[in-house]
Amino acid sequence: MRPATIDSYGRDLRDFLTDLAAAGVTAVGGMAAEHLHSHIMGLRSERKMEASSVARHLATLRVFCRWLYGNGKIATNPALAVDPPTRWKRVPETMSQAQVKALIEAPRPAPLPKATAVRKLGNAKAEPPLWLRDRAMLELLYSSGLRATEICTITLRSVDPSIGGVLVTGKGNKQRLVPIGVPARRAVDEYLKECRPKLLRPDGRDEGRVFLSKTGGPLERVALWQIVRKHARAAGLRDIHPHMLRHSFATHMLVGGADLRVLQELLGHADIATTQIYTHVDRSHLRSVHKKFHPRERR
Repeated sequence: MRPATIDSYGRDLRDFLTDLAAAGVTAVGGMAAEHLHSHIMGLRSERKMEASSVARHLATLRVFCRWLYGNGKIATNPALAVDPPTRWKRVPETMSQAQVKALIEAPRPAPLPKATAVRKLGNAKAEPPLWLRDRAMLELLYSSGLRATEICTITLRSVDPSIGGVLVTGKGNKQRLVPIGVPARRAVDEYLKECRPKLLRPDGRDEGRVFLSKTGGPLERVALWQIVRKHARAAGLRDIHPHMLRHSFATHMLVGGADLRVLQELLGHADIATTQIYTHVDRSHLRSVHKKFHPRERR
């Protein structure tokens, strides 16, 4: 099981135990089906979680309750009485090409006061240009459609400039080679030359990862989300997250004429049914194509 998956399950359990304590239940032996049901419903109504995330929470609780019951910690298994939430196909939110452009161009070096600029010119230990890192990540997210975790875990050895692609380890430890566009390659190359060497520490804490934090360690997934949101605000955009760039990549590829099977490979989907949801996103494009080419519309 991947570390990211273990972390997700751990967060799910902590969330549930917090809600359990808020309901006045201080021991797992006192929980009942209504506590699980209340927690699951709250995830959707109060925290606005996606149905897929709610379903994962319930799967975590079912395994937890099964373990408790099997080890004699509880007399009955309350999870058996909780029905799973409906897993409907929700059309993912995407960004327009103009919005993507605004987001990618948002990371810019802040203008320095004159006195500060003079001091930095004579200081060999000037702060690394993190905006180069941020722009490279945004370019790569949109160019490749990688997941946030995949962006954070790619290594220097997995980037192959000779073929313009990156070897990615996705869900289930499955590897795939994903091509990246010229703007993304240029941004990553500039980051690797101008920024990453200044983030490195001699103790090897970088673990060979491409994207590093200010302290020289691998950039965490949470930090990536924060970086994307920060630059989205700077670009005047709201409710933007890394996965929306993945959705936008997929949608724009299909609108441009990409084959669905190819897109499935690029996204790393095990089932093409997961990829097919993107065929329902740009309905305005479908209407315009119908109007342009249907014989009854051309008058």
